[in-house]
Amino acid sequence: KQTTPYHQIFDTKNVAVEENVTLNCFRDRLWHSTNLFWIRLVSQSFPEIVGSTMSYDSPIIENIHHITTKQEPGTFVLHINGAQLSDTAVYYCIKVRQRKMTFLKGTFLQVKGPDPGITGVTQDSLSNPVHPGDPVTLQCSVLSNSENRTCTEDHSVYWYRTKPDESHPSLMYSQGNNSYDCERSPEAASQQKCVYSFSRNVSSSDTGTYYCAVATCGEILFGNGTKLNIEGKNFLLTTMDLDEPDGKIKPAVFNDSLQIHEDSLTYAAPTFIKRNTRKAERRNTRAKETMCIYSDVRAFECGKSEA
Repeated sequence: KQTTPYHQIFDTKNVAVEENVTLNCFRDRLWHSTNLFWIRLVSQSFPEIVGSTMSYDSPIIENIHHITTKQEPGTFVLHINGAQLSDTAVYYCIKVRQRKMTFLKGTFLQVKGPDPGITGVTQDSLSNPVHPGDPVTLQCSVLSNSENRTCTEDHSVYWYRTKPDESHPSLMYSQGNNSYDCERSPEAASQQKCVYSFSRNVSSSDTGTYYCAVATCGEILFGNGTKLNIEGKNFLLTTMDLDEPDGKIKPAVFNDSLQIHEDSLTYAAPTFIKRNTRKAERRNTRAKETMCIYSDVRAFECGKSEA
């Protein structure tokens, strides 16, 4: 069965930024009371009419920004002068006659920018526990393939930190172009691995997830993130009995170690007074007082133990 020239067609076209694009839609000037439309459809947006004409011959040319529609012999043409990334969309040519609408042509136009050739951005996890004051180095590896690269722009690397109590990530560091090490793959000379490092002495407030972001050629790619957990130093809590007959201070209880942030501690120096043993004996029926020595006075409350 032979198809008519206006059989429905859908195709895909890939172009580079700044490339000129021409789309054609069949037109028969013998069609009566017929209009043709070029419509652009972008994801999550309403369809946009970018050009219209009648089926019969007409010299009218329409321009919308850098898009031009006009008639040519046997066709209704849509021309994009210097395609931009925002021109990526589905373009439909629609025939409307009386109450009937027919899709004559559909084209998915994908506009691609310069290819940086980056094939992956990875980050290594930290294996050892980290404590306040420790030096920490985070690494970000950028894998690229020069065979696919059509952009000569250098990489810019940024380090961001996210925390559960923050609604937006914080920019921690901007990497210079000369602060990285690169090596070629022994298997293929076109493949390259560049390692960017970020070092600092950490404090308890540096806890969070750190991401490296590689920006180049109008694109930005994020690494998988490195979690940094700062472990507080251990402090011992000991209760001491002041009512010993010889008046000496004797440890009574040894509690487990506590993990707390060193920048939130409050320290106090206790004063001990030797008590009279006889007075202590006359208070045998009363509750025996116990004094607690704290490293963090906000974490515990001293109580009395029953005699």
